[in-house]
Amino acid sequence: MATAREIHRHMKSVKNIGQITKAMKMVAAARLRRAQERAAASRPYAIKIKEVLSNIVGDKGTLSGLNPRKHPLIQKRPVKKIGFLVMCSDKGLAGAYGSNVLKHAMGEILKVKGEVVIITCGRRARDFFRHRGFNVIQAHFGFSDKPSYNNAVEVAYDAAQRFADEQFDELRIVYTLFKSALSQTPTNETVLPLEPPADEAPKGGEAQVKANTQYLFMPEAEEILADLAPRYLETVIYAALVQSAASELGSRMTAMSSATDNAAKLVKSLELNYNKARQALITRELTEICGGAEALKQN
Repeated sequence: MATAREIHRHMKSVKNIGQITKAMKMVAAARLRRAQERAAASRPYAIKIKEVLSNIVGDKGTLSGLNPRKHPLIQKRPVKKIGFLVMCSDKGLAGAYGSNVLKHAMGEILKVKGEVVIITCGRRARDFFRHRGFNVIQAHFGFSDKPSYNNAVEVAYDAAQRFADEQFDELRIVYTLFKSALSQTPTNETVLPLEPPADEAPKGGEAQVKANTQYLFMPEAEEILADLAPRYLETVIYAALVQSAASELGSRMTAMSSATDNAAKLVKSLELNYNKARQALITRELTEICGGAEALKQN
């Protein structure tokens, strides 16, 4: 059985760990709130850019008769090589967040019969796939829990250049969809070649407004498309980065909350053992004193 001093030392270390996990929980909660605010703030821009892109290259769009598929990001070609953009965390201590998204990515990759190349966001994804011998052609890291739009621009530009250079013929993005701090769902979607967003069925009075909406492009629509297509890709990737960041922070907040609660329970258990050890020590000392006193009386 451990001595009282050893138990006291263990209690002190557990209390320190509990304070650290509590601080990490509070930091994750603050960052999670900001990530949710960024996601909400970017949604109107994403909706409008989808609407404009549909107006340019959709079935009834401005360029519907001018073959917009000539644009390098929209042009389709035979799929011989598929690229995967996998978004994961830079650090651990986030519960099952990392393992869930990497497991989902592996499942999607194993379904592909052709050649696969991988672009990663996050150190854990980079190390995971390199350790297993996959062809990781680019790795982005350092911003998994606090992505900015500039990070999305960097990732989108790299992916667009590699797609235009035919390093892959299709790009699929794997990320985690944030639902709540307790629920995150790994998901995937195809982002290259770009598909014009389908028009959603309007509700109520929106139908007449959408039907009468017309755009006057200046300069020409072709020039607008050349600038709009990369921006649409940036928007899609930024949305995925923000969703992944919120999922990571939510999972970390939950994990640190559980760790803090477990530390408190362990401290209570150690305090009980510590009191038992002290009581046993005091009882033993009293027994020795009484035994010594009895020995002196007999002498």
